[in-house]
Amino acid sequence: MIIIDSHRCAYCGGCVSVCPVEALSLAETRLEASEACIECGDCVPACPVGALSLAQAGQFLQSAPKRRHYDLVVVGAGPGGSAAAQVAAQAGLSVLLLEKRQEIGSPVRCAEGVAGQALAAFIEPDRRWIAAEVRRSEITTVANGGRKTLSIEGGMGYILERRIFDRRLAELACQAGAEVMVKTPVVGLVHENGRVCGVKILHGGPLSRRGELEIAAQVVIAADGVESQVGRWAGLPLQLPLEDTMVCAQYLLAGIEIDPTCNLFMLGPDLAPGGYAWVFPKGENKANVGLGVQASLCARAAGQ
Repeated sequence: MIIIDSHRCAYCGGCVSVCPVEALSLAETRLEASEACIECGDCVPACPVGALSLAQAGQFLQSAPKRRHYDLVVVGAGPGGSAAAQVAAQAGLSVLLLEKRQEIGSPVRCAEGVAGQALAAFIEPDRRWIAAEVRRSEITTVANGGRKTLSIEGGMGYILERRIFDRRLAELACQAGAEVMVKTPVVGLVHENGRVCGVKILHGGPLSRRGELEIAAQVVIAADGVESQVGRWAGLPLQLPLEDTMVCAQYLLAGIEIDPTCNLFMLGPDLAPGGYAWVFPKGENKANVGLGVQASLCARAAGQ
């Protein structure tokens, strides 16, 4: 069986292209090897970063967490999870921060806008992860064949580079003493006497044979986003009604004429039922352009 070093793997897919039995595949966040592997070794020299090797008895895929018990386990290394891990570690707690994806901050799942005052309460703004400074907003309503625009001046906001920003927050958590692990999915919670007392993570040798490892914790923070599985496993009522859910699409566009200091919002029942469209500048002639529609009104938005 092929051993995959998940910390070194670049997720490039070169090994997949040379496997004669299609035993290797790219999952959402990791490279996987199936039981179809014939241990021919063709994929080993094809790996540009040396992440593949032929297994020997007792070998494992990745290093385990440094301990089996933490004061705090945080599931999800987004801004909320990393900030919580940093604060807890600074307070002297033992902290494990877990991220299921191979890369913190990717894919970007928001328009990347944030109020300057709110951001400064947690971290000093840094131009390395700020794409634009926003000092003005325009809100345009479109209805009944007409439009009206309201301009708002003052204050300071930022459009972030979330891929850089999220990683920086995780770095700060690590520097404060938290242990950070990527490519580490949480697959369940550990319960004892009716309370959550830890998490179950996927861990082990070759991906096809890896198993669950239990990590004990005094407190578990579910920072795994709007689709939180951890919260559901804990018994929290997290299912959202369609009326409270937005269906969104966004693209980073270049070569467009915009004011790089102004956010644009557009509202209207025909344009974006229950939601709005936005243009958030990311420097000269670039912007995040998106549209959000209330999920219960999607049929109407599609003209059905």
